[in-house]
Amino acid sequence: MKTLRLILGDQLNYKHSWYTKTDDQICYLMAEMRQETDYVRHHIQKVIAFFDAMRKFADHLKSEGHELRYFHIDDSDNPQELPALIHQVLEETGAEKFEYQLPDEYRLDQQLKEFTDGLDIEVSAVDTEHFYTSREELAEFFKGKKQILMESFYRMMREKHGVLMDGEQPAGGQWNYDKENRKKWKGSPEIPEVPMPNKDLSELEGDLKDAGVKTIGKVTASEFPWPTTRQEGLDLLEFFCSSLLPHFGDYQDALHTDEPFLFHSRLSFALNSKLISPSEVVDRVEAVYRTDKDRVDISQVEGFIRQILGWREYMRGIYWMEMPEYADKNELDNHNALPDFFWTGETKMNCLKSAITQSLEHAYAHHIQRLMITGNFALLAGVHPDEVDAWYLGIYIDALQWVEITNTRGMSQYADGGLLATKPYVSSANYINKMGNYCSSCSYDHKAKLGENACPFNALYWNFLAEKQDKLGNNPRMGMMYSLLNRKDKEELKSLRQRAAAILENPDNF
Repeated sequence: MKTLRLILGDQLNYKHSWYTKTDDQICYLMAEMRQETDYVRHHIQKVIAFFDAMRKFADHLKSEGHELRYFHIDDSDNPQELPALIHQVLEETGAEKFEYQLPDEYRLDQQLKEFTDGLDIEVSAVDTEHFYTSREELAEFFKGKKQILMESFYRMMREKHGVLMDGEQPAGGQWNYDKENRKKWKGSPEIPEVPMPNKDLSELEGDLKDAGVKTIGKVTASEFPWPTTRQEGLDLLEFFCSSLLPHFGDYQDALHTDEPFLFHSRLSFALNSKLISPSEVVDRVEAVYRTDKDRVDISQVEGFIRQILGWREYMRGIYWMEMPEYADKNELDNHNALPDFFWTGETKMNCLKSAITQSLEHAYAHHIQRLMITGNFALLAGVHPDEVDAWYLGIYIDALQWVEITNTRGMSQYADGGLLATKPYVSSANYINKMGNYCSSCSYDHKAKLGENACPFNALYWNFLAEKQDKLGNNPRMGMMYSLLNRKDKEELKSLRQRAAAILENPDNF
């Protein structure tokens, strides 16, 4: 029976069981589509990375003897929409069966369900064979429990999969070393230079321009730095383990104007496109720890593994448990527009200028830059979660909705009312100064609360607490903050709120 199998752009799993043998009755389908480039405005490096990875994956399948129909973004017969594409190729091939891997994004999952419901041929959907968990596992784990806590899920995952376990006890004697992962990087230890592939993708960049694809950000396509093949991903993993892992945990939350990557792995694109799997990353990192404990401390390893085995799987589970309603959550009732400087980096606030400029240049920012700089400002400024979602989903090379929306709308913007985060992640300038060097070269004084020289984060912070007190005042983790707010001099608070109002009226002037 002639079968057509669809492969989406983030389903580049070289090890999937589909490919264990060739069959001349099976034709694979891949396509670069405007449907995917246009639903938000993406960073050019993100589009190039996905399309190059897809093209290389297609070449691999063909070299293995598989039949493949591949559509480039500028092909004249490319319908640019998924349903039309599948229908066209079903007719061309005469396929009597259609198979696909379960999408990780709700919109694509629904689109394929609706399309296949109308087919009069056999249809089947299979797992991507990538994640540790199924879509439903997190919901099943928390069924009947009063709280949905990542830590309890993470411990279950450690025990279930035997990761960083010494018998029935966690390696090192404790489950979580987060308190040891908050050092400020001050120029040492030295950060090794990552050997990146540096391939020339100018031709692909030209294809995007010819097709009229609108993007954001910058790219040097003649020296493209991101891994777009499985081997490049594995090479990057080995470099991380040998050169960056020994200091990863210590400085994973650090902020620095001159070092956008610090000791982070840069593996997120390779993971989210499925070039490499979470289990092989986790297994390799644990193996380094087990064989070289004198060089790699448990706190470095646990901090990294927690992000993949714990947080990544947790976010995916929340996504499938809560969608589609989650995409409309706005519990703090925020409706302001995203400032223009989020698209240009042109602001006098040095932390935002640095984090946004870095994002535009590299399509990358680590979790604290996203949470406590750009996300913190957006929440303090009352930006509508839809606008925040669209920005994060477009600008980062690793951003797919299943991982972006839960981190942004939930963890960063508290739009889900506390499902993910027990309190809003907001701060004044004090935290930003404590974690990095942004404030030392800023035109604003991070200590000052009032006056033209005062850091805008300070007035916005106190204004946020006052404005949202009816929604957050009874949150037990906000008790200390509201105790301080309620003891503030009324005239000082009035002045703080007036300065905040001036900032919010035209944030691009600050």
